[in-house]
Amino acid sequence: MSASSKTAGPPGPPTTFPAGGAVAVVVARDGRLPVGAEEAVAEAAGQVLVVGSGAAAAAAGLVSAVDARWCDTGAGLRPASLAARVAPAVASAALVILPASPDGRDLAPRLAAVLGRPLLAHAVEARVRAAVAGEAPAGVDATLARLDDRILLPVATDGPAVATLAPGARSPAPSTGPVRIEALALGEAPAGPPDPEVLAVLAPDPATMDLADATRVLGGGAGLATGLDEAGARACFDLLGRVAVALGAVSGATRVATDAGWTGYERQVGTTGVTIDPDLYVAFGVSGATQHVGGLGSPRHVVSVNTDPSAPMTAMADLGLVTDARALLIELARRLAVGVPEGAG
Repeated sequence: MSASSKTAGPPGPPTTFPAGGAVAVVVARDGRLPVGAEEAVAEAAGQVLVVGSGAAAAAAGLVSAVDARWCDTGAGLRPASLAARVAPAVASAALVILPASPDGRDLAPRLAAVLGRPLLAHAVEARVRAAVAGEAPAGVDATLARLDDRILLPVATDGPAVATLAPGARSPAPSTGPVRIEALALGEAPAGPPDPEVLAVLAPDPATMDLADATRVLGGGAGLATGLDEAGARACFDLLGRVAVALGAVSGATRVATDAGWTGYERQVGTTGVTIDPDLYVAFGVSGATQHVGGLGSPRHVVSVNTDPSAPMTAMADLGLVTDARALLIELARRLAVGVPEGAG
């Protein structure tokens, strides 16, 4: 999608989205889209309202958008007042879809309450069901994932609904036609229960932040612990986490590593773990299995450290380092003055 295919216009009234269809609502932070934004927009057939800080840049960066409206509502999420402001702009849509990102999960229930609609949380798909004369009224058909995605629960509503879409639920396709991008003037929030006052927005601690929010991720696979006993493997993945923090990054792992107990399941990247979309992904000893790569989103840059020059991860990398992953990690730790735990090397 080229910039020449986009058209911009002046701010318009809130009621601009097609009636009876679906629309995505995406909260941006400093112009950055949350994980799952593209999937939510694709599920809404390209109709999207982008709010938050840097909303204009974020709207312009959506490759799945067909009709994108944006309103910069400032830094810091105030979900109650934002829901009241957004509701009139999306009230005509039968289905409002938000990505199941932290901001999306905060905003969705409040938006559902303002609109007086049911909330369909963590859906893997959601569709508007057209009204049939003499039969069921227009509603929404959805499939919800439960119990760590082990159970898929079909649900149907008899009217409009709000849904959060799980990241990785679908593979969005870029828009091929002209894209409309316009500023949208949202009204002021009516008086009601106040949101907490935002005093400051602090940068997250890389040691504890959610993988899905990370812009830089250091991932470890089975190759990082080759030849080590269980204690040594855990020490090696502990070192990966320390090096990641020193670099302002977050540590991740493959399913092999989490199943083996070398690191926690919250660190698992993949279709059965956390879906990420970082600016940089550095893979230490990661072969590049399909289920792992499926959770990487669209990283801007990939570095692979592996002894196998033919590994799938090396083939997809911008930079492939054919060397021992653990030895490189230990050397990196030493240069960053990060203590190497006993047994890691």
